Amino acid sequence: MNSPEKGPFGPLKHESAPLRNMIMKSLRRAIETGALEPGTRLVEKDLCQQLNVSRTSLREALRQLQAEGILTDINNRGLAVVDVSRADAENIYRIRGVLEALIVEQFIENAPDSEVEALKAHSERLKAAYMRGDAEEIVSAKREFYDLICSGAGNPIAFDLLNKLTLLTSPLRRRSVQRKERQAESVVEIDAIVEAIARRDIASAREAAKRHVENSARSALRTDG
Repeated sequence: MNSPEKGPFGPLKHESAPLRNMIMKSLRRAIETGALEPGTRLVEKDLCQQLNVSRTSLREALRQLQAEGILTDINNRGLAVVDVSRADAENIYRIRGVLEALIVEQFIENAPDSEVEALKAHSERLKAAYMRGDAEEIVSAKREFYDLICSGAGNPIAFDLLNKLTLLTSPLRRRSVQRKERQAESVVEIDAIVEAIARRDIASAREAAKRHVENSARSALRTDG
């Protein structure tokens, strides 16, 4: 039997987590990192080989991602990674501004001091990732940062929405976080968010979170490279 062709995926271990969720996580990561670019058509046979899963399990995961708007049908010729228009991207960033302001408010309302300290510690790792300038490391650390905030806020729905929205704009996001000036700005903005949270200052935390998203949008939507 021929060995599967190498690609952005590796065989999955069939562990306790539902296999569909594992497949979805792997596909999301491939989209987030750029291994699967917008418009890329997904070939089921290749994916089954690379992930070492059955076509039935793969199709369950693909249907879920299609329902979430991450994948789209291309004229009944299969599924492809959705390509978000500039207008949709602008709307996504505006929604994120509202959503991220909400979750920092809820974090302040609900999180105990121990979770504030954990967030402060992780913010140092996030800032270090920005300083090193590795886009994949930044995206991963940022996801964990917002995971902590959403967890402390008691709002898993917001985290699911944030994951979807950031995934839809992942090509813009990767381009933005690679800019040295944006990396430096982000360090200052993350500090402002965490400092306001530590003071339990809801108004300042909401404003800092909103400003961070607005500046992210400005960088991501730039057309000069």
